[in-house]
Amino acid sequence: MSVAVVNIGRSHSGDLVGTPLPGDALVCDGGVIAWIGSSADVARGDHESVLDAGGAGVIPGLIDSHVHVTFGDYTPRQQTVGYLESYLHGGMTRAITASEVHTPGRPSDPAGVKALAVAAQRCFADFRPGGVTVHAGSVILEPGLTRVDFEELWEQGVWLAKAGFGAFDGPLDYVPVAQAARAAGLLVTCHTGGGSIPGSLDRIDAGAVIAMGAHVSFHVNGGPTAMTPEDNEKIVVEGGEVALQLAMAGNLRSALDICRLAREHQRTDRLLISTDTPTGTGVVPLGMFHLIAELVSLGGLPVELAIAAATGSVGRVYGLDAGILAPGRPADLLILDAPLGSAGEDWAGALQAGDLPGIGAALTAGHVRYTKSRNTPAPKRPVAVV
Repeated sequence: MSVAVVNIGRSHSGDLVGTPLPGDALVCDGGVIAWIGSSADVARGDHESVLDAGGAGVIPGLIDSHVHVTFGDYTPRQQTVGYLESYLHGGMTRAITASEVHTPGRPSDPAGVKALAVAAQRCFADFRPGGVTVHAGSVILEPGLTRVDFEELWEQGVWLAKAGFGAFDGPLDYVPVAQAARAAGLLVTCHTGGGSIPGSLDRIDAGAVIAMGAHVSFHVNGGPTAMTPEDNEKIVVEGGEVALQLAMAGNLRSALDICRLAREHQRTDRLLISTDTPTGTGVVPLGMFHLIAELVSLGGLPVELAIAAATGSVGRVYGLDAGILAPGRPADLLILDAPLGSAGEDWAGALQAGDLPGIGAALTAGHVRYTKSRNTPAPKRPVAVV
């Protein structure tokens, strides 16, 4: 099934500089972007569907790198069914697990956490709630896990590991286990800041995250309790290539501080934007755009960098081919504009004004999932289906 999008306005390909598409039209076919060019070259009869953006913009679908999935489109933490499909109506087209730590009665022994990670990975291997791709299955690091365990998990398709919720006496006790996971090829993430649920460590600071060699500092602005300002500076300045994942459910003041430090030290390439939901904060379908709007309008983060931190930069850090709009890449994209009544002239201007953009359509794997978001305000320029 081929779908064409024509008359695109302001666009963003997903890279750090916000490179616009090389044209005002694109064609999706076979689940990927097949062509980008001029609307004048699109023969409308050649496609099953043609979406006329009418001057509205196009960006990659948002990738939330901190979603607490369990099994199916259900969160036991908030007793909510269908939240992932609702997040799609907030612009998220792809979710990455932050570990299945909220699964009721979750195991804590090595065999149990391995089984939980494999089961979650299998659960979402072919399940696309509402069309959302979910990268599930992150082994929770516990005492007793070895490199052999991690190599077995890798062979089973589990490529994520999470530090911060195991039965370790202190943060530095994670170091040899986290490094063994990394040596086996897994991408290691680490809870950062104060403890979020009973039984977790009181605090994991910047020094511990760096010592573990974590690829991603989860909710570096707190989940929900933040690190000290001194630790914020330490992880930005001394953290090497550790990705700085900012979370909507974290501390906004700390997020703005880390954003400032990343700009001052020219490390905005390490910024990621996520929600860290569902948690005690709740189910927040517009969480990604909320944090983007706050960082742009209050934190001075250029809108181009903010969108990259929620799309292409996530794909780069996690080794995914998603998050970039280019031929051959996954056809996950949003058509969006300034909402009705906004002072912004387009979606970027709306974010600079602190407004959430109105989503006119969302496509995942080249399929049109909706042409009217039930969660965002209406866009100034609605999408017309030809």
